Amino acid sequence: MKLSNKTYDTIKFIALLIAPIATFVAALVDIWGIPYGSQIVATISALDVFVGALVVVLKTIYDKNKEVK
Repeated sequence: MKLSNKTYDTIKFIALLIAPIATFVAALVDIWGIPYGSQIVATISALDVFVGALVVVLKTIYDKNKEVK
């Protein structure tokens, strides 16, 4: 799979942005007593783990392709 640097940087930025969003949502859920709050925070956190893993996989593929050249 070949991605441009811009695409990779965008995915990485999203991964780095999701964790603070999850923390912010967790605080609001607790403050306002939002229903299904723990499920919402868990879903956002799971999404962050997935995107973070995707970043690691893409970086590994990129590094291997760079070594071959």
